[in-house]
Amino acid sequence: MLSKNLADKRMNMEMVWMDDLVPSDHLVRKLDAAIDFDFIYPMVEDLYASNNGRPSVDPVVFMKLVFLQYTFGISSMRQTIREVETNIAYRWFLGIGFQDPVPHFSTFGKNYIRRFEGTDLFEQIFYHILKEAMAAGFVDPDVAFIDSTHVKAHANKKKVLKKTVRKESVAYQAKLEEEINIDREDQGKKPLPPSSKPEMKEVKQSPTDPESGYFVKNERERLFAYTYHAGCDRNGFILGAAVKPANVHDNQVFFEVYENIKKHVRKPLTVAVDAGYKTPTIAKFLAEESVRPVMPYKRPQTPKGYLKKHDFVYDDYYDCYICPQLHILRYQTTNREGKRVYISDPDVCRDCPLLAVCTKSANLQKVVERHIWQAYLDEAEHLRHTDYNKAVYQRRSETIERAFGDLKEKHGLRWTRLKGIARNEAQAMLVFAAMNLKKMAKWKWKHRHPSGGITVVIQFSKKIDKPRLQVAA
Repeated sequence: MLSKNLADKRMNMEMVWMDDLVPSDHLVRKLDAAIDFDFIYPMVEDLYASNNGRPSVDPVVFMKLVFLQYTFGISSMRQTIREVETNIAYRWFLGIGFQDPVPHFSTFGKNYIRRFEGTDLFEQIFYHILKEAMAAGFVDPDVAFIDSTHVKAHANKKKVLKKTVRKESVAYQAKLEEEINIDREDQGKKPLPPSSKPEMKEVKQSPTDPESGYFVKNERERLFAYTYHAGCDRNGFILGAAVKPANVHDNQVFFEVYENIKKHVRKPLTVAVDAGYKTPTIAKFLAEESVRPVMPYKRPQTPKGYLKKHDFVYDDYYDCYICPQLHILRYQTTNREGKRVYISDPDVCRDCPLLAVCTKSANLQKVVERHIWQAYLDEAEHLRHTDYNKAVYQRRSETIERAFGDLKEKHGLRWTRLKGIARNEAQAMLVFAAMNLKKMAKWKWKHRHPSGGITVVIQFSKKIDKPRLQVAA
């Protein structure tokens, strides 16, 4: 039967409890129950005047606004304020009533410039929430999954400036140079003198956001972006993070992310990375840390149709390479990149039946390079075939890759409106803190509110036993 609402009740005055209007299982209830946000007061106490000036916005309300934005993936603080104005659940979470004014959307930007810029406040908030999750037993940092994802910068990719800058020094550079000269002396070569001129390179820079980096995503897409580097545990909790321009290679930032995890959480027993981190330097570093490396297969960079490097067998006793035709490639020198150079005899190669698929050299000479730390990379390659490493590496899609997927799809960070590394680092700490808080809140809620009186036990699809063997340094 058709019925009509003849009584318009929009102008009625009613007395209601705000708490009754928020669903019992709403996410804001879980967030509020998961942690006491009063921990923020001691962190900001020194950033506010104690006895003069106008009263400020409650810093807890202020930070809760930020958590609402990043937890629910709202595009901007302006839009967050609009949502709070009409959303009863958001008002309940902030602790403000129907008639209470909502802070202006510019509040965060002004407070950042005047109070928070240059401080480690957001990093403190991130690690406080992480430690709460650790105390609840939700975090297992024995295995750290480290990776990165690019976030589009707020810059026009068609407006490009070319600039010559100094090339970044390679991680472990001083130690590498020392061992290069030791290796040369062992081979009867003179030590290399220190480089007199700094290495320079040409980069593309955005006039809008000079601190972003020019990122080549594929053959068709090039853009300015930042790279968000992070490490997480097997349960998906973010353990540490760093933000760099997108033109800085992943293996340069690995050490910063690892040291953050080691300092603020604890040293992991295993570190899982993708092929971009599979370098002799990282393999040596992890071996010296007694941390088991989990690295994937890395495709050879040899041109298609030519013999691969693994077709040449290294003889450790005689320190030489043997080609598929059983000819010797002898040691010649150790270069500044830390690579030993082995060359063949052109008189032998001239009549070799495999010459056409072996080298393009005009002097008919094959050159094979071997890093002085290659033995550490070989050990990582050996461990790649173990059941433990295979099981750990398969978990990347369920851990760090899922975290980055959520970062972009659920928490609104496919691109950034902020300019500069400092502001993006602050944003990264806050959004990762929101992701950890959301996960912790849901898990705590399941433990406190089990359905049907049955205790909820968090289980995972695959169990990864802790490694029994350690990598020898």
